[in-house]
Amino acid sequence: MTDRLRALPGGTETIERVKALLLESVHPLAESLLRDAGFEVETRPGALDEDELIAALEGVHLLGIRSKTEVTPRVLTAATDLEAIGCFCIGTNQVALAEAAERGVVVFNAPFSNTRSVVELAIAEIIVMARRLTEKDGALHSGVWDKNAKGSHEIRGRKLGIVGYGNIGSQLSVVAEMLGLQVYFYDVEDKLALGNAKRCDSLEELLETAEVITLHVDGRPGNAGFFGAAQFERMRHRSLFLNLSRGFVVDYDALRDNLESGHIAGAAVDVFPSEPKKRGDEFVSPLQRIPNVVLTPHIGGSTEEAQEDIGRFVATKLRDFVERGTTTLTVNLPALTLDGHPGDRRILHLHTNTPGVLAKVNSILANHGVNIEGQLLATKADIGYVVSDVRDVPAAAIEELRALPETIRLRVVE
Repeated sequence: MTDRLRALPGGTETIERVKALLLESVHPLAESLLRDAGFEVETRPGALDEDELIAALEGVHLLGIRSKTEVTPRVLTAATDLEAIGCFCIGTNQVALAEAAERGVVVFNAPFSNTRSVVELAIAEIIVMARRLTEKDGALHSGVWDKNAKGSHEIRGRKLGIVGYGNIGSQLSVVAEMLGLQVYFYDVEDKLALGNAKRCDSLEELLETAEVITLHVDGRPGNAGFFGAAQFERMRHRSLFLNLSRGFVVDYDALRDNLESGHIAGAAVDVFPSEPKKRGDEFVSPLQRIPNVVLTPHIGGSTEEAQEDIGRFVATKLRDFVERGTTTLTVNLPALTLDGHPGDRRILHLHTNTPGVLAKVNSILANHGVNIEGQLLATKADIGYVVSDVRDVPAAAIEELRALPETIRLRVVE
């Protein structure tokens, strides 16, 4: 049942319909899946600023966004009905995750769905830069026949340096090796090398070894501005540079200087510190109009296949959270994988992770004569999540659970 029973003061209950808001042209499959689940769905094509988002979230339970809409602590404070956020992308740095957890708002993303799309774009851009195809293309469009091999190279045998060996970096490693590249990587965490890839002990070692450097780091605050003038200086002369990760991790003025000096032979950039909100808006970058520079509008994961898969994956997570309380692969709350419940109702209780909470929950249910058919508990840092399947539960018991000082959010599904 997708309509929910919400307990009201005085022991009464009301039925409300689940409302979802999808922004930034999320794939239509997501809307279809949520509508098929019985949800009321509104879609909007672009991103919203903070004030617009606060106004739009009144009465909304589920929010779907991509990378442009920022869900700030102020938004979370105002959006009292919001229960779940689906990031239809890899990154979640646009969401105040800690504040969302404190308010019991679960956040999902799509960590795997567009991996192949980003990898293929990286490979394509390495070839484009190695063959200087943008310059050849520009010359022909200008009416100039420039047939010569100067500055054009095969990628076979070249040394590729991958910064960040996660889902994307590791798959890029495998594909690149199949094309004959020698792969080196650096990651702050200990990662298993795939194929013949070689791990470097430091970023400096990687920069001094590889002829092509590509960034695939996450959006944690500590990565802001970590690649700048000093790192470009360490790179080998006439090497290539790619950033398909986050715009704020690179000093693009320093990159421009190294491109103009000839130290860096080419660059491909898909992400920028400040990006337009919607398609058609003006775009300005210090990297514009520089030879052998490929600029793309944050489309690393923007293939039809990837967007459809992301739409399916995240919408399914939102649906399953509403219908079952499942939090598998959440990025900010305890994760529980839940099947259909054997009882008539399922009590979902998010709480601060302090000793004795489970005993209090069970004591309240027992005092009201509620028999527990099944129960699961998971914790993550300061948050606990207990799910209790019951045949029936009086509204007074729900109010007592909600009134516990440890309760963050409580919901009942049928």
